[in-house]
Amino acid sequence: MAIIDLNSDLGESFGAWVMGMDEEVMKHISSSNIACGWHAGDSEVMIRTVRAAKALNVAVGAHPGYPDLMGFGRRNMTCTPDEVYAYTLYQVGAMLGVCISEGVELQHVKPHGAMYNQAAKDPKLATAIARAIKSLGGGIILMGLAGSAFEAAAAEQGVPFAAEAFADRGYMADGSLVPRDKPGAFIHDPDEAAARMLKLVKEGTVETPDGQTLKLKAHSICMHGDSPEAVKMAEVVKATLEKNGVAVKNLKEVLK
Repeated sequence: MAIIDLNSDLGESFGAWVMGMDEEVMKHISSSNIACGWHAGDSEVMIRTVRAAKALNVAVGAHPGYPDLMGFGRRNMTCTPDEVYAYTLYQVGAMLGVCISEGVELQHVKPHGAMYNQAAKDPKLATAIARAIKSLGGGIILMGLAGSAFEAAAAEQGVPFAAEAFADRGYMADGSLVPRDKPGAFIHDPDEAAARMLKLVKEGTVETPDGQTLKLKAHSICMHGDSPEAVKMAEVVKATLEKNGVAVKNLKEVLK
């Protein structure tokens, strides 16, 4: 039987400002990526989101990003590998503290936004992130874009790696995501997204906006929690996969 993890970026509210429908999305995923306060979220939101994940038996991951609340961490920054190491260590350390206090295991780390996209193409930044994860110990998994610099960096540092695909994003022919300001960047139809992900899991391929076939192997599928169709997307993708004989399990189970 095929097996896959479903994840979503959550915990992105800040103070009195609420973003996303976290608990509704969590009903249809197996792993959560929780913001650590730099691109989104705050200390209280982190605690609440970890508690919600625990109650719904959803694995917890840290979602560190650049120090860019105004830009939601999606603006590229010129950072040295040492800075990216420190940013990752600081934020994941905070999430690890929350997990310990709540009696929850920190399963994985998935960088956010611009940090994710830049490190996916820059081996030095990817290595800095992997090195920070290794420093925290405990067999924490690095989740990163399938076919990117993250995989080699994780192997070099001796860190477990999980390749990620995206249900609601388009792909370029080189395996990178279509930039958010370009046509084909987003998949809004849950049924279309589900069909694409079923093909990805069963056949290891996904089509690009220009009709090319991209080979892709993934351990986890992301469905963003901040889109208007987030809950429906998660519900339909999970139901479609399970209906077609794909078991949805968290990363620890997938990587066994």
